[in-house]
Amino acid sequence: MAENFRELLGELRAADQLVEIGRTVDIRHIAALVDQSDKALLFTDVAGYDMPVVSGVINHRDRLAVAMGCDFGGIEAKVRAGLDRPVEPRSVNSGPAREVLLEGDAVDLYRLPIPLFSVLDGGPMITAGVTLARDPDGEHGLNAGVYRYLVKEKALTGIDIVTPNNLRRFAEKAFARDEPLPISINIGTHPIEVIAATYKAPIGTSEVAIAGGMRGEGLALTPCKTVDIECIADAEIVLEAEILPTGWTRPEGRFGEFTRLMGGLHWNPLVRVNAIAMRREAVYYALHMPWENIWPSGPIYEAAVRRVCHEAGVQVTAVNITPGGCCHWHAVIAIRPHPGDGKNAITAALSVADMKHVTVVEDDIDVFDPVDVEWAVATRVQADRDVLIISNARSKPLDPSLRIEPGKVPTTAKMGIDATISDDVPRARFHRIAYAYADSVRLEDYLGPANGTGKAAARPDIDALAQRIRADIEEAPAYFADLAERYADEGFQAVARALGRLHEDEILWQDAEGRHCLKDSRFAAQPPAARRVGS
Repeated sequence: MAENFRELLGELRAADQLVEIGRTVDIRHIAALVDQSDKALLFTDVAGYDMPVVSGVINHRDRLAVAMGCDFGGIEAKVRAGLDRPVEPRSVNSGPAREVLLEGDAVDLYRLPIPLFSVLDGGPMITAGVTLARDPDGEHGLNAGVYRYLVKEKALTGIDIVTPNNLRRFAEKAFARDEPLPISINIGTHPIEVIAATYKAPIGTSEVAIAGGMRGEGLALTPCKTVDIECIADAEIVLEAEILPTGWTRPEGRFGEFTRLMGGLHWNPLVRVNAIAMRREAVYYALHMPWENIWPSGPIYEAAVRRVCHEAGVQVTAVNITPGGCCHWHAVIAIRPHPGDGKNAITAALSVADMKHVTVVEDDIDVFDPVDVEWAVATRVQADRDVLIISNARSKPLDPSLRIEPGKVPTTAKMGIDATISDDVPRARFHRIAYAYADSVRLEDYLGPANGTGKAAARPDIDALAQRIRADIEEAPAYFADLAERYADEGFQAVARALGRLHEDEILWQDAEGRHCLKDSRFAAQPPAARRVGS
């Protein structure tokens, strides 16, 4: 696994997941070109700028897997390792991010090749900024998050901290003192830092330590020069900045959000950039919305869902945080249930951050196959029994379906569907169709010229075979397929004829699951009472 962002670009190139664009490109075209590409794009000649731009680095699960050094399905285990065994950061005196330092009048955000993404965006947005800040009271330590920054002046941006989160709490504390809040904005970090910073950790839990746990060693931090905060030592670019005590009074946005929709105009504080530190020959990372925001969220929410279900005593076998739910709002969870576990899994999973809709299935359902999941809902759910709705729960304000009332924090309704098999329904109803010999026959063995070997076999003694079958089913019921396999040497037709002979003799019957048995035996199914009289 790559150690830093620069090494990651090399690994993506080696995996044929990065294309280098050498032709001159208009910065206004970058977002559309990345959207058209099935690989990450590195633009080495952006018209009017001296710095290359890379985008689309993690806007597909395959590239995220390259970044994490494992299959996509294994990323959740790395996130869980970070949550369970966090490693505190280590302090270093320097790092690649300190190789170039611009201060004072030399600070000029307009010289950074920051693209415009959506046509309705408020302007060029810094999208990949892993932001570090400390609690002004010293109570809760170091916090990391990913926020957007709308460039307003050469050394001034907006920041979107409308949603209640830990950075907003820190900024509110500083605002109450009429003091700026020091922050470092780290652009071009390893996706581990992006994933950890995106995790909604409880206040006081260090996302930087979670990143260390995912790495297996503490993340290297180095002090900023112009503000009292650390930065990530191997980032491509670091903005040393302060959230100014302006309050939530300045218009900011709009912006194309992770919802794949345009967000509205927000009211936010301003950010002053005091210095720009960077690597020599730095590469600007333009995190492409929405998919570079969506895909990294999947493993985070999967880890959270697994954790709360484990604490609820539910045995989870698979979790799909679906991209259709923007890897934020929807989960499909497979479990091995005890009675009531379907409902317990729902209530546990809906407690996770922004989770909105949860479907719980048994472990015979492929949670990554939407047809299989829908089939489980169609065949195992009674809405009045299996659909739970929770009103007035905490919401994600970016949810466009919310009803907004001025001056009120909106809440949401959450829903869970228990698509496990109900305990009071016979499980025999849910036996899937399974084709005989599906695991041993192959169509390709039967394609090609005729081989002329399918001649009729000699006709066996049907009465003798019927008696042998009778002796078998007297001991234990058997499906036709089992009998056909048991007496394969006699031939399929002979088995059918022998069973027909037993039926003619009125001694053949079936048990409750459809297996052949003898009439009036202890295995024989009984007709419903209503059918014993009349027709």
